[in-house]
Amino acid sequence: MKEKMLKIFAALLALCLIAAAVTACKGQTDKETTKAPEQTAEDTTAPEDDTTGAEDDTTEAPVDGTTSPEEQSTVPEYDDETTEEETADVDPDGTPDEPKFVTDHAGNEVHIPERIDRIVVCDIYPLPSILTVFFDSADKLVGIAPASMSAAKSSLLGELYPDILKASTGFAQNNVVNVEEVAKLKPDIVFYNAGNKDLGANLRAVGLNAFAMSAGKWGYDALETLNQWIKTFDQIFPGNDKYATVKEYGEKALADVQARVGKIEDKKKALFLFQYTDKQVQVNGKPSFGAWWSEAIGVENTVTEKTEANSLAVSMEEIYAMDPDILFVTNFTTASADDIYENKIGTYDWSPVKAVQDKRVYKMPLGMYRSYTSGVDSPVALYWLAKAAYPEAFEDIDITEYTKGYYKDVFGITLTDEQANKIFDPDAAAGKMN
Repeated sequence: MKEKMLKIFAALLALCLIAAAVTACKGQTDKETTKAPEQTAEDTTAPEDDTTGAEDDTTEAPVDGTTSPEEQSTVPEYDDETTEEETADVDPDGTPDEPKFVTDHAGNEVHIPERIDRIVVCDIYPLPSILTVFFDSADKLVGIAPASMSAAKSSLLGELYPDILKASTGFAQNNVVNVEEVAKLKPDIVFYNAGNKDLGANLRAVGLNAFAMSAGKWGYDALETLNQWIKTFDQIFPGNDKYATVKEYGEKALADVQARVGKIEDKKKALFLFQYTDKQVQVNGKPSFGAWWSEAIGVENTVTEKTEANSLAVSMEEIYAMDPDILFVTNFTTASADDIYENKIGTYDWSPVKAVQDKRVYKMPLGMYRSYTSGVDSPVALYWLAKAAYPEAFEDIDITEYTKGYYKDVFGITLTDEQANKIFDPDAAAGKMN
């Protein structure tokens, strides 16, 4: 019995020794796993809350043996979880949202809002038509000048995009812009004539994003001006990418026209009648769009005086001295060819003028806007003017078909024959500037 008790005692002693050893090992392991790797005297984190311990250890090679320990990521899984606070100022691509600035035609760095839904065009009249065709919509235009509106009502612009007729014009009267009224329209961006520096300053003073656009910066080259306007819009409103197509079409038209007229020896003399009322006759100045068109189509412009203005008031005696072979009447006047032939306006007598005697007075086209200036229709106007001056050299050009092709290729607009022909039979009401 005694011997049996000794064996039991020995077994119990062995069990106690084993238990003590296990307890000692466990205490040492717990001590090692709860200690922060670089814990300092200021660190008050409780050991049981620490998450930087053994769970981070990724130095052990994976079971497939294809990646060395040095190539393993040491970023714990929880670092892949991004909180709402961390994503508040980050774009979908993970980059910060930085303000966008574009240099305008007066050299100003203008802030471009991320979203532009409301646009006002103050005093650069062709722009509403170009913006509308650029967007293939007039929805964004909330304010345009009265002169732009009168053209829209009388042209294809109002027919194809009737929403343009809803735009407000009340902010401008007699060519004077009321910036407070502009501000009431809550525009995201306002376009104004780069030559009108005071207007730009006044628009900025009331907190508006004012962007200067120039008509004369490129020497009144109608095609290059259109190119630069479209290029600017591509910068402000990315994604449309119309610049290259517009530029290519204009370059081809100009090269063809100049190749044809370059062979003509008997050059015609032409004059652009800019505005005409019972009180005054204004012709193209020099420099001006009229001077550029003349050079482009190979005619001699009868205005030889260089002026700072792009239009010039003249007397009938001065016109008699110029005696143009061709008279182009712009849509900045309500006057028609018949008004000139029949002396219906004021007391002016046009009968001594060669262009009148030869019945070579032509009213300029009106497509999306008045074609004397740069605009959507500039390549069309180029061919039309050249054909009017030298019909024999352009017998093969069907201006209606060319116009339809141009609108379709460049802007995706399908015109009927009736709509295309309407461009060359403009409504006199387009000449109203207020």
